[in-house]
Amino acid sequence: MDSAAHVADLARFVTASPSSYHAAREVAVRATAAGFTVLDETTDWAGVVTPGARIAVVRDGAVIVVAVPEGATATTPFRIVGAHTDSPGFKLKPKPTTAAAGWLQAGVEIYGGPLLNSWLDRELELAGRIVTRDGAERLVRTGPYLRIPQLAIHLDRDANAGLALDRQRHVQPVFGTGEPTAGDLVGLFAELAGVDSADVLGYDLLTADTQEPRTFGQGDALFASGRLDNLSSVHAGLTALLSAADSGSDGEAVLVLAAFDHEELGSESRSGASGPFLADVLSRVGGALGAAPSELARAFAASWVVSADAGHAVHPNYPEKHDPVVRPLAGRGPLLKINANQRYSTDAHGAALWARASDAAGVPFQEFVSNNTVPCGSTIGPLTATRLGIRTVDVGVPLLSMHSARELVHVDDVTALAAAATAFYAGA
Repeated sequence: MDSAAHVADLARFVTASPSSYHAAREVAVRATAAGFTVLDETTDWAGVVTPGARIAVVRDGAVIVVAVPEGATATTPFRIVGAHTDSPGFKLKPKPTTAAAGWLQAGVEIYGGPLLNSWLDRELELAGRIVTRDGAERLVRTGPYLRIPQLAIHLDRDANAGLALDRQRHVQPVFGTGEPTAGDLVGLFAELAGVDSADVLGYDLLTADTQEPRTFGQGDALFASGRLDNLSSVHAGLTALLSAADSGSDGEAVLVLAAFDHEELGSESRSGASGPFLADVLSRVGGALGAAPSELARAFAASWVVSADAGHAVHPNYPEKHDPVVRPLAGRGPLLKINANQRYSTDAHGAALWARASDAAGVPFQEFVSNNTVPCGSTIGPLTATRLGIRTVDVGVPLLSMHSARELVHVDDVTALAAAATAFYAGA
């Protein structure tokens, strides 16, 4: 797999995906271009989901893509790559247009756990969905429109000694000047969608950094972009699934990409990993293949989930924050994420599976564990394992600046993740 071509395509994918809703649509668009059919959950799938079927299902900001092998039966197992479409940032509040000291501002709430200072002094856009009076959903994005201005050093001489941002007062972005009546954000969204402002009855809109992704550094080996946590995994999983399905290497399992929303909030939603979305789709696919409950249980028992979510490379300026012995480095391969308290779902069988997949793909991998004094994050892996009972392993690319408005990865690592995922789908 060519790293330059893969990263260039990742850049296009991230650019097309400023929100989870856009990311889900982009996955569906790419799957459709590869011969998959997008199904509506309200329709009957009988006669549509058959051996050889290629389908995608979008639920809000989540998407599931399924490739059914020609020889599928009621007990054919599933091979699933799980990831998430959302990233930390700021979400637009109701009554969004405010003003202070002659500046027009957008009222926002903090979404997830962004590295707040990284969002200062950047040109941001608002992106997401609006819902109109007729119940139709439309995706919108403003392009560069907002900025959260930092206080000048002359007015805060201690800023470099320790910047403290009030989560209400200091992170409201500006987008113009004048009184609140001079700015109409809802009207802007309506104009972008080509509808009347009075018909916009709801919206889910979040900020995204508008700086383009790019490679840089020695040999262009480094890649900087917003939303690498976790669009790098969504893109790798989609690339792998389309490659495996196209090559005909999916004969032993139903191949699935499950890209959930709301992971940064804890996944407890109808489109999150703690919700029913994946179980709904798998049960409907199994049912269409004639699986009784006991046969679906047999299929799940032979199935695997690779939970792919970004992790941490050792930071050169803060090496003490990492385990003193297990020290994953940028450019040395994807992470096998391990935690004794099941914050990651990897066990010995999962470690062996990922080693086999990496070996089959001809790419390296490296273990990750947290420093015992630093709390460990979690992923969709334990949630999916708990929800479905399918054996799960946690992996991901090593990043610097995770949850920043702009994150950093080595180009070889994102390429290696896609290659290992392809080998996983092929049955390694």
